[in-house]
Amino acid sequence: MTKLNLIAGEWLAGESEIENRNPSDLTDLVGMFAQASGDQLEATLDQARVAQAEWAAYGLERKQAVLNAIGNELMARAEELGTLLSREEGKPLAEGKGEVYRAGQFFTYYAAECLRQIGENADSVRPDIEVDVRREAVGVVAIISPWNFPTATASWKIAPALCYGNAVVWKPANITPASAVALTEIIERQDIPKGLFSLVMGSGRSIGQRLVESPKVNAISFTGSVPVGKGIAAAAIQNLTKVQMEMGSKNALAVMDDADLDLAVSLALGGAFGGTGQKCTASSRLVVHAGIHDAFVEKLVAGAQAMKVGHALEEGVQMGPVVSQQQLGENLAYVDLGKSEGAELACGGQRLEMPHDGFYMSPGVFLNTNNDMRINREEMFAPLTSVIKVGSYDEALSVVNDTNFGLTSGIVTKSLARATHFRRNARTGVVTVNLPTAGTDYHVPFGGRGDSSYGPREQGKAAAEFYTTVKTAYISAGPV
Repeated sequence: MTKLNLIAGEWLAGESEIENRNPSDLTDLVGMFAQASGDQLEATLDQARVAQAEWAAYGLERKQAVLNAIGNELMARAEELGTLLSREEGKPLAEGKGEVYRAGQFFTYYAAECLRQIGENADSVRPDIEVDVRREAVGVVAIISPWNFPTATASWKIAPALCYGNAVVWKPANITPASAVALTEIIERQDIPKGLFSLVMGSGRSIGQRLVESPKVNAISFTGSVPVGKGIAAAAIQNLTKVQMEMGSKNALAVMDDADLDLAVSLALGGAFGGTGQKCTASSRLVVHAGIHDAFVEKLVAGAQAMKVGHALEEGVQMGPVVSQQQLGENLAYVDLGKSEGAELACGGQRLEMPHDGFYMSPGVFLNTNNDMRINREEMFAPLTSVIKVGSYDEALSVVNDTNFGLTSGIVTKSLARATHFRRNARTGVVTVNLPTAGTDYHVPFGGRGDSSYGPREQGKAAAEFYTTVKTAYISAGPV
C-alpha cells in the first residue's frame, strides 16, 4: 500500500509514487511513497497560513502538551522506529535507535521552551514611556531535511518551529520517506489545527524548488549540500524569505604528539566511520603530529580493517552500507581520485560482496596526503578519511583552518595550553577536545562558518532567532 502525503490536514495520494528499498538488502522493499503535486503544495501552504494563526493563539501549556506527547512517543517507540530508520537508511541499529530517541529529546526540550518565552522591558529615553520587547512566530516555515539523519535533523527543526508558534511544511529527502511518514503520523494525531503540519514528499527539482520559490513561505530551514543551499538562498531572496542553512563540511581532528594514542584512534575511527561516514560532522581529515604519526597510523589501519561491515540490522555490525547506488559510485570515484593525486590507500575503499545485495564498501584510510589534494578539500560523505602529517601544533592548527568549510574540528592532547589555544583559534562553529568531531547536544547552539552554514544557529535557545521575529512596543499610559 502506498504511503500518502499529509496535505492541508488530509492524507492524500500524489501525482506519482516512488519505491524505497533497503540499502542493506535490495530485495527488501520498504514501501511505496506518494509524490506531491504542485497543486497540493499550494493548497497545503494556503491552509498552513490559516492554521498558524490558530496555533499561535493556543495557550502555552496546550502547545507544551503537544510537543511533550510527540517527544515521549518517539522515545517510547525508539526501538521500532529506529529499526525502520536503519532499514531504509543503512546505519547500524544502535545508531538508528539512538537517533529516534534523540529526536524525542528535541521535542521534550522545546516543550519546556514553550513556557520560557520571556521578553524584555525597558524605559524609553523619552519620559513616561515604557518599552516592551517580545518574540512572535515568523509564520509558515518550510523545512527541507536530509537523508543521513532523517528523524533527528527534521526534529531539531520541527520542534522549535512548533514551539515558537509556526506552521510547518516539511519536504523530507526522497531517499528516506518511511521515517518521514512515521514522524508525521505521530505529529498529525496531536491536538493541533488542521493543516498546521504538512508532509510534502517529492523531488527537490519540482516540489522542493516550488516550495523555496513560494511567496507563501516566511522562512526556510535547510540541511544539505552547498550547491543546493546556494540555489535555495538565491530563490528565497526574491521574496526576502528568511533562510537558515546547514551545508557541507571537511572536519579535521588534530592528534598531537602528547595524545593518549588509544583514545585518539578510537575517536578517529568513530568520527570517520560512524554512520558510514555520512555525517556532516565526520572526521574526514586526520591531522597527525609526526611524533605520533607512525604508531597512530598502524593502530588506525588495524582498527579500520577490523570493523565489522554488514546489514544494518545484524547484531555486532559497526558500519552499514552507504545509502544508495549513486552515493556508492561517488565514493568509489573519490577513491580513484585520491590514488591519482598520489595518496596511498592503506586499506579499504572497495565495494564489498556480501550475502545480501546492498551498497557495501569497506572503510578506507588514505596516507601520505596533503591538504591541497581534492580529497582533502571536497566533502566526500563517504567512509573515507585522510591522514595529513604535520611537524608541530602550529602547523596542525593552520591545516585545520585551511578549508572553505568550518563546521566542526577537534584536538586530542593532554596539554591544557594547546587545548585552550585550539579551542579559541580553530575557525569552526563547533570545537571538541578529546572527543570525536561528531556528536552534539540538543540544548546548545549548533552550526558552522564559511561554506558550512548560513543564517542563525540551530538548537537550544539560539533557535528562537530564526523561528521568531522581534516586536518592539512603546506604551504611553498617560497621566494618573
